[in-house]
Amino acid sequence: METSSENKGRYEEPDPQNFELERSDHSIRSDQQFRSMNALEILRETVRILRYNLMGFMAIAALLVCPVSAVLLTNVLVDQSIVKRVTVRLLLVVKSSGLPLRPFIKQSCQKFSEMAISTAMCFPLYITLSLLSKAAVVYSVDCTYSRKKFNASKFFVIVTKIWRRVVSTYLWVCMVVVGCLTLFLLLIVLVGSLFSIIGFPSDVIVYPAIVVGLIFSITFANVIIVCNIAIVISVLEDVSGPQALLRSGVLIRGQTQVGLLIFLGSTIGMAFVEGLFEHRVKTLSYGDGSSRIWEGPLLVLMYSFVVLIDSMMSAVYYFSCRSYSMETSNGECRSVLEAMTISPRTMDGQ
Repeated sequence: METSSENKGRYEEPDPQNFELERSDHSIRSDQQFRSMNALEILRETVRILRYNLMGFMAIAALLVCPVSAVLLTNVLVDQSIVKRVTVRLLLVVKSSGLPLRPFIKQSCQKFSEMAISTAMCFPLYITLSLLSKAAVVYSVDCTYSRKKFNASKFFVIVTKIWRRVVSTYLWVCMVVVGCLTLFLLLIVLVGSLFSIIGFPSDVIVYPAIVVGLIFSITFANVIIVCNIAIVISVLEDVSGPQALLRSGVLIRGQTQVGLLIFLGSTIGMAFVEGLFEHRVKTLSYGDGSSRIWEGPLLVLMYSFVVLIDSMMSAVYYFSCRSYSMETSNGECRSVLEAMTISPRTMDGQ
């Protein structure tokens, strides 16, 4: 059975009674190959897909995304004493490099420590529920373009066949991200030490460090985009690990600006909700603190929704980056994942 990368068909006009995605000049064209879209068009397409299969995506958010979001926002698994020790170590490293211990540098070290400890403590959730939710979102988007509803039993069969390569790709993604962050810290220390040896005062050294930080931010954003698409590729195609990362880098070539806009929007949305949770739930309370009873769950739902939309946009971004067509079986469109993992006899038996 051929994979999605080998399909050469064309997208067919869906039946309006079965496929309720709205048509517009910026959506999927009938009788045309799936074309690339800009960030706004991808967002609109994501909303249409969400409306078409609302119950399926809401089930994914409730069962898989919300638990991880609740643990992440509340930091219930994070030991603050460990965060303080890591923050002190980072501050000592920063001071030894010649950088001044300004308030924003102290806050940056504390945030970095919290992020590192939180990621390490939540890693079991990331590699299970979070990764499963990403695979479910990709499967649901694939079903939508196949004009089908989310089927939990078929998804379970598919996951058992692709889970190993998805986990392998995710572990490689984690190694790449950790490597990038480690390289950034080394560059900051190197730049600070170099300018300190030359004789620049500490107040001046902070400026080249900021320039390095800005350059790294853009580079890191591109790395995250490649990693997100690599996860989608590991679900839809029979590749994993470094091959998925390499294919992702090739796939988004020429359309990185769209990916950067998607990443920027998602990052701003998540940071906004995290800030609200920190301010409204962890810091403020009315009277006896009853406001936390409803504001906390509401912000968890908001954060989960942003994460869900981000995963959906990554999947749509993948489809927009390459020419994609559906396999047909007896005149009906078939999901790429089902075509790869379920034999015709199995399908006929169902």
